[in-house]
Amino acid sequence: MSLMLTPALRDALQAWGTHLGALEGAAPRTVTAYRADVSEFLGFLAGHWDEPVAPGPLGRISAADLRAWMAHQRNGGVGARTLARQLSSVRSFYRWLSDREGFDATVVLSARSPRFKKPLPRPLAPDAARAMIEAVEVQALEPWIAARDAAVLTLLWGCGLRISEALGLTGADAPLAEVLRIRGKGGKERLVPVLPAAARAVEAYLAAAPFARDPAGPLFRGARGGALNARIVAKAMETARMGLGLPATATPHALRHSFATHLLAAGGDLRTIQELLGHASLSTTQAYTAVDAARLLEVYEAAHPRA
Repeated sequence: MSLMLTPALRDALQAWGTHLGALEGAAPRTVTAYRADVSEFLGFLAGHWDEPVAPGPLGRISAADLRAWMAHQRNGGVGARTLARQLSSVRSFYRWLSDREGFDATVVLSARSPRFKKPLPRPLAPDAARAMIEAVEVQALEPWIAARDAAVLTLLWGCGLRISEALGLTGADAPLAEVLRIRGKGGKERLVPVLPAAARAVEAYLAAAPFARDPAGPLFRGARGGALNARIVAKAMETARMGLGLPATATPHALRHSFATHLLAAGGDLRTIQELLGHASLSTTQAYTAVDAARLLEVYEAAHPRA
């Protein structure tokens, strides 16, 4: 495929990836995925046009060309969700390239994404979330690991952190202040209030941990002292949920969903929940209204079964 792209276009792809990482704060894995999406798209165009693709001529793309690419992807087994992500990558590249090359990218930027039904988050009920944290504590082989796992899960449920954000905390963050400054996806910062229960859980872990607190090192340590791996936390929850009879959806991310859903059920404002979660778009947070409505509907149908 690379032979079908001119050196100038390969250089442009590299420069765009650098732009994503340096100026937009995209994670290296995200940059790699975006670049792969766009490279595949450009490879299709080269074959579709039967000529090597250069930056300038990309401005002549038509709606028919885009439809042909989408049809090719769908016929190749690409699902609607994946195709929507790929189109998002292509849009990002075209937005950047059109500014650089001075062409009109309206055809690509205005293309409609394929529709797909977003799966609703699957939160845990408050009692189930508490039982999960207790079970993870009880099953740990060492007291300090029990305290560590309980502290991590309490941060996910009590503060709405992503697992990567909780494990990204350093020794300098302890003892936890009343408000944490969290750097989330895309390098976006947000302020997150810390519940007293979460602060106490972290203090209990630090008191029990066999490692000295290092301001520059990870707050949560693995058994050998290195940074705690997210897979270890997920595995602990997997073992606990089997013992509790909870579904496979009871994951670390489900605790973050639970934080939002429980806030909403208690009358929390959707815009505030968006800020606490660090969602870039309110539409992402609005999924929780559907979750809460679905839960209420289940309660109603249980109380008023249909004949």
